[in-house]
Amino acid sequence: MATLDQKSPNVLLQSLCCRITGKSEAEVAHQFQYAVRVIGSNYAPTIERDEFLVSEKIKKELLKQRREADAALFSELHRKLQTQVGICFSFRASFLLVLENQQERKDGTVGNYGALFAQALPRDAHSTPFYCTRPQSLALSYGERAAGLSTSMGTSGISSLGVYTLNGPTPTPQSLLAGQPPQSAASTGQPLGSRLAWALPISSSPSSALAPHATRPLLGPPAPSTRVVRPRRDGDAGEVTEAALVRDILYVFQGIDGKFIKMSAQDNCYKIDSKVVLCKSLRDMSSRLAELGWLHNKVRKYTDARSLDRAFGLVGQSFCASLHQELKEYYRLLSVLHSQLQVEDDQGVNLCTESSLTLRRLLVWMYDPKVRLKTLAALVDFCQGRKGGELASAVHAYGKTGDPQMRALVQHILSLVSHPILNFLYRWIYDGELEDTYHEFFVASDPNVKTDRLWHDKYSLRKSMIPSFITMDQARKVLLIGKSINFLHQVCHDRTPQSKIPPASKSADTPKDAAELLSDLEGAFQEKIDAAYFDTSKYLLDVLNRNYLLLEHLQAMRRYLLLGQGDFIRHLMDLLKPELARPATTLYQHNLTGILETAVRATNAQFDNAEILKRLDVRLLEVSPGDTGWDVFSLDYHVDGPIATVFTRECMGHYLRVFNFLWRAKRMEYTLTDIWKGQMCNAKLLKTMPELSGVLHQCHILASEMVHFIHQMQYYITFEVLECSWDELWNKVQQAQDLDHIIAAHDVFLDTIISRCLLDNNSRSLLNQLRAIFDQIIEFQSAQDSLYRSALEELSLRLQYEEKKQQREEEGQWGVTAEQEAEEKKRVQEFQETIPKMRSQLRILTHFYQSIVQQFLVLLMTSSDESLRFLSFRLDFNEHYRAREPRLRASLGATRGRRLSNI
Repeated sequence: MATLDQKSPNVLLQSLCCRITGKSEAEVAHQFQYAVRVIGSNYAPTIERDEFLVSEKIKKELLKQRREADAALFSELHRKLQTQVGICFSFRASFLLVLENQQERKDGTVGNYGALFAQALPRDAHSTPFYCTRPQSLALSYGERAAGLSTSMGTSGISSLGVYTLNGPTPTPQSLLAGQPPQSAASTGQPLGSRLAWALPISSSPSSALAPHATRPLLGPPAPSTRVVRPRRDGDAGEVTEAALVRDILYVFQGIDGKFIKMSAQDNCYKIDSKVVLCKSLRDMSSRLAELGWLHNKVRKYTDARSLDRAFGLVGQSFCASLHQELKEYYRLLSVLHSQLQVEDDQGVNLCTESSLTLRRLLVWMYDPKVRLKTLAALVDFCQGRKGGELASAVHAYGKTGDPQMRALVQHILSLVSHPILNFLYRWIYDGELEDTYHEFFVASDPNVKTDRLWHDKYSLRKSMIPSFITMDQARKVLLIGKSINFLHQVCHDRTPQSKIPPASKSADTPKDAAELLSDLEGAFQEKIDAAYFDTSKYLLDVLNRNYLLLEHLQAMRRYLLLGQGDFIRHLMDLLKPELARPATTLYQHNLTGILETAVRATNAQFDNAEILKRLDVRLLEVSPGDTGWDVFSLDYHVDGPIATVFTRECMGHYLRVFNFLWRAKRMEYTLTDIWKGQMCNAKLLKTMPELSGVLHQCHILASEMVHFIHQMQYYITFEVLECSWDELWNKVQQAQDLDHIIAAHDVFLDTIISRCLLDNNSRSLLNQLRAIFDQIIEFQSAQDSLYRSALEELSLRLQYEEKKQQREEEGQWGVTAEQEAEEKKRVQEFQETIPKMRSQLRILTHFYQSIVQQFLVLLMTSSDESLRFLSFRLDFNEHYRAREPRLRASLGATRGRRLSNI
């Protein structure tokens, strides 16, 4: 001891033992070993007493015995013990309690201390866990103690018999088990303090071990009374002693049938043999203790069955490993109890002593392990049939309790269970890799999906596998991060350098890291997810806009397919008019493509990006009998590569429907322009034919109605639908944080214009009425063209007749003969007879047109869309149609009533 540091805890502790017992260093070896074991233990006393009060009581006792020098020396040694780093209050208090109990004994002699320290420590069976880090061993020097501190960790085990790493507890050396002498430090390769802390020293002197009056009281809960085992009589051959029951109970704790207590398969519980003679109190205590065996079997059966099931997955295996770890700590507690029982057997201690194992003491000491086993068994029941993230959710939900010990246990298990999930998550958000063999992660992948549908269909969320400690918003971000990385790699062919996207940071390498993340889900974990989400999404949008011109393609859709480029659309119609007036079967796509290129070169469209113009093409729809070129012509826009993720086939189908509707409405405007031009050009020519004035006036009125209707419809479509929806889309695209936001905004834009352009299923009746109105406009154009054709032909014949008449008069002849005059009158009369037909035809056309418009207005007034109801007001601003249609008046009144009630 001279070579050791004079200030080390071991030297001070040995000096304290020598002073108390009055023996030399060689004679207090066993007492010193026991003191080291007490200080190095991890057990909390049942009732912790104040260290200062205990030390003062010891000094008072020494002063009463007139040992002033010893009291002063004790005070100095206790002060030095307090200054040592690594020895916490509970360890010092425990040792002082030992000294206090010995001071209180009336028959305390120097020899009693040897018996005191030779006894086992029944209180060591107390299993209240400590979650703070403590030294695993008490080293002989500061260097050894520092090395021990660097490798120690906390535990959440059932017992507190040692410090466990995540791979399991450090096994007790075989040489230090009960009944074996301790070996030297050189032979074991472990620190001496560690071996002494776990050894259960046994005095080699039978006299000191067997002295019944030299033993100290238990530090655990004392027995309520000291029972003396009465001698067995002849009639009590079947009565079982409490010691035999204790031994049986220790076997039952491990799930092994004892001699008297066996598992009943029928009742699914441990029962005492009915033939055994036993008092009621012992039978009740045995039954209560046997519940630990049933709980142990339940947990052990689950772990044994699931550990071999590979389909249970990594999360399930982690759960089984956590249960194994808890059971291992439970087994260490049982090994201490077995060692204590073995000491009693070897030293001949029976039930009449205060240091022996009894059922009542076991009932107290096993209370905490029983609570923990109940928690594990309930957790096993709750997790039946679950795997992966669903299993983690079950464990997390079970940790919502007010019991701090139970919550700590579940949190420890959750840290082990969530470790594989967090590893999946970090691998996914930093590398885009998904190695989920057993389908445990909440991100699912479909290997059958092709690259062009990667963003939409390949990856999805398994909602049942989302752990309850991860919110739906976090899960959506996690999905988007990995999906963006795979989209960049597989679709954009962009192998991003590590400087652009954050590299894979340190993941949850150990369950301890996982526990730290779980304790700060709204802090560090959320920051990691948000950082990866914003950086990855921003880089993906930059690539799409810079390399693939996403926004330019979006604007091209607006200009060409939604007829936003007015000069181009007008010139294209002018060039296509001769071609589209022909039957649809006579059209050739290459001819129309050439006309399209001519229109592009002749308008401002020529200044667009070449990448956009080469995608613009002509498409002919399926031809039906009687269709003209106007019915089958359509513009097309080819999309491929990454932009096809935004402009999917479904989206392009919507664009085609909207284009056909807008093209047809634009054709009506173009047709009415031609009708108006014909009326203006022929008005002066036909003044010489007064008989046509009524018919022409009728044509002007009907044309004016149609022009007003089409202008209001065009205003509604262009400004209230397209421009407003486009402005909302553009603002959303500019503010989008990820590609999903752009896709969602684009889908909303298309859905809005589809519904407000009357192209959805709910507006089918309105669309049919509108198409009927368009057909009436085409018929009116045909009727007016026929009228003007016949009128101009008649005008030409009359002018020719007058010219011939004037020419003959200039030649000095009669202007006309009677025969020619009669023929002329007959022809004029025939023409005049056709005028009533024209008038009746126009009247019928007007009646049909107005009836369709009135029905259209009624449908508009009953629509749920407020903008459509306002459109009906503009179409009938002077109540021209309302005066003709009673239903329109009723609908108008009802609508106004609803509006007033809403106000």
